Amino acid sequence: MGILEKIAEIEKEISRTQKNKATEYHLGLLKAKLAKYRAQLLEPSKSAGAKGEGFDVMKSGDARVALIGFPSVGKVCQHGGRLLIGKGRGRQVIAVARTADVVVMMLDATKGDVQRALLEKELESVGIRLNRIKPNIYFKPKKGGGLSFNSTVPLTQCSEKLVQLILHEYKIFNAEVLFREDCTPDEFIDVIVGNRVYMPCLYVYNKVDQISIEEVDRLARRPHSVVISCGMKLNLDYLLERLWEYLALICIYTKKRGERPDFNDAIIMRRGASVEHVCHRIHRTLASQFKYALVWGTSTKYSPQRVGLTHIMEHEDVIQIVKK
Repeated sequence: MGILEKIAEIEKEISRTQKNKATEYHLGLLKAKLAKYRAQLLEPSKSAGAKGEGFDVMKSGDARVALIGFPSVGKVCQHGGRLLIGKGRGRQVIAVARTADVVVMMLDATKGDVQRALLEKELESVGIRLNRIKPNIYFKPKKGGGLSFNSTVPLTQCSEKLVQLILHEYKIFNAEVLFREDCTPDEFIDVIVGNRVYMPCLYVYNKVDQISIEEVDRLARRPHSVVISCGMKLNLDYLLERLWEYLALICIYTKKRGERPDFNDAIIMRRGASVEHVCHRIHRTLASQFKYALVWGTSTKYSPQRVGLTHIMEHEDVIQIVKK
């Protein structure tokens, strides 16, 4: 029996198993096996032979956005974007999505719920967790001493016995485990596997001109969702605003002594960037020659304010760097 058949069999077993106190250990084991087989499916083949054609997108620019969707949902009409459509190359395309900063899921508003569920399941199966944060669980395998299990909060979904069964499925018999929050068995498995990617996702419903106002309102009120119409150019500006927020990017403008700020060429940084980060972006040796900086903008108490390398910049600040 191949890996795909084993995965299908386990998924069928999970779907027909009623979830209750008596079956929680059985379900936990099934989920651990499922995660293990899915990880094997993503591993490259070790068999001898000619190497396959690689597939990646060269890293460039200030951020990477993965546009994922079924054919004919409006991926290619996003203005100004150089896009890649990977028809029939699912695993390779998903591998590129794992390196993105944000996932934009393009959905057809006329069948958005069905498409969304299928794509979420596909991304979940390859270790991409959308709009979630990494579980607050400390896990460290050891060479001996058995299992050390502790929790700082009451656990309602995991027990020491279930944790032990899951670890045994991965051939781990000695480890330290500390739950700092009430997590599910699936989240604990994610911590064990360790190759999960947690990233923000924006659900974009296109073709809203083909559905009722009530349905548009329902979709627009869903978390992390934007409704647009590429054909009628509706709400595209708002989509760009939301995407900018999800990427957590800020614009920093530079100024030379005695000259006006250059508002035509901004430095794009991540939110929370310091003056030192700006120096490294301009030139790798600038931080070592740094004396002080003058900053105008919302990050200062008055303008201009003399600051050091640790000063945190904000959106649309202006900076003038003085060297030694």
